[in-house]
Amino acid sequence: MSGIIEELLQSIGKESLLTAEEAANRPASLWLSNDNLNCKALLRPANTQEVSKALKICNDHGQTVVPHGGLTGVARGEKTGPEDIAISLERMNSIEEINLQNKTVTVQAGVILQDLQNAVADKGLLFPLDLGSKGSCMIGGNISTNAGGLQALRYGVTRQLVLGLEVVMADGTIISSMNKMLKNNAGYDLKQLFIGSEGTLGIITRAVLKLEDAPKSRNTAMVALKSFNHAVDFLNRSKRDLNSTLTTYEIFWNDYYRLMTTPPSEYKPPLAQDYPFYVLMETLGQDEKSDEERFHQHLESCLTEGVIEDASPATSHQEFTNLWGIREKVELIFQIHQPVFLFDVSLPISEMENYISSIEKQYRSEWDEVHFYAYGHMGDGNLHMYVCCGENDHKTRHRVEEIAFEPLKAIGGSVTAEHGLGLEKKPWVHYCRTPEELALMRTLKNALDPKGILNRGKVISETFPTFKHQN
Repeated sequence: MSGIIEELLQSIGKESLLTAEEAANRPASLWLSNDNLNCKALLRPANTQEVSKALKICNDHGQTVVPHGGLTGVARGEKTGPEDIAISLERMNSIEEINLQNKTVTVQAGVILQDLQNAVADKGLLFPLDLGSKGSCMIGGNISTNAGGLQALRYGVTRQLVLGLEVVMADGTIISSMNKMLKNNAGYDLKQLFIGSEGTLGIITRAVLKLEDAPKSRNTAMVALKSFNHAVDFLNRSKRDLNSTLTTYEIFWNDYYRLMTTPPSEYKPPLAQDYPFYVLMETLGQDEKSDEERFHQHLESCLTEGVIEDASPATSHQEFTNLWGIREKVELIFQIHQPVFLFDVSLPISEMENYISSIEKQYRSEWDEVHFYAYGHMGDGNLHMYVCCGENDHKTRHRVEEIAFEPLKAIGGSVTAEHGLGLEKKPWVHYCRTPEELALMRTLKNALDPKGILNRGKVISETFPTFKHQN
């Protein structure tokens, strides 16, 4: 057993460390591969102090460390090699406090998102971050990737939900900035450095999060539209007329809707399959009767005025489940097609239709058989695309990505809206960040992690001295 592993065992104990052989029995990712974990060791600290001890030892040895959450990411930010030590926050899964007066919750980073949602719901509150992977993803990972999700239109992305953080730096220093107030202008807002940094600047161990009142009403509908411009008009009318209750506005291009409502999909088409666009919309409110009346009046008004072509409100739990299944069960694409290239871009709403049309046309001009599916969070400018062209070599991957990313430069878009850069999108970051921005990011990385041990090689290209791992 190597010297650093012995030192870690002495410091944090056997229960908190799995050897390479033991770690190899665990998955490397829940989404991207069927491979088992390949690393020098997997650390499973029980508390912040153990994280601190472990990082100090790793930093002293120049040992690279890769933080692990629920392994639901799709940008390969969690990828390890045989020389890396992985550190999982899975045992740090305590919900420490739900404060009803402040409407805050204090959690450890290993708490599963759905467990947090359920715990605060029992107290009549809502944590509004909502993701398809909520049953597996962890709060620390959500914060480190600044996750967006299905309700960002109303409540914002994770950044807007975080009040305070506790972070362990590369050298083991514990930064406790567990602020519980909305306002605190006493110097730099340090938590913002770590939100969205993908574990490259420090490891998040605890957080204070904002809560909202749990909704008393929930109204959901699938809507059909004859053009993208009508979808924009319907979005703006919905924002205006639904009294700030509009929470979700998901747009589907026809190919996606048709795939998700045709066998082998288990979901039924709530509306005919021949419209060019569909929208899944949902409102959350505090007045059940009034909110429902307003919701249906809004749909009827838009139908009468020709803004929408048809609508199917959910009137039962079964219908509600069917509507949301069409949106959330995207793994069907991976079951039908292989390989699949997945994209997560952000861009102005005004550019969406032309962007999707132009890249789909380009894909079809370069490959004989292409399956292309587009949908996303239209309300906050975030689209997802799945491209299937039958090939998966390096040259094909590069060209598929280039077609998706190159147009974003001219329209002020981003190569990632919510999934993060990781390894997947890192080569394309210059399409949406200036050289000066990237230089500042490297300055921050060098200052906070001078040996470059934290998630080395992810997000940005660093310039670090070379430290040889000590055995």
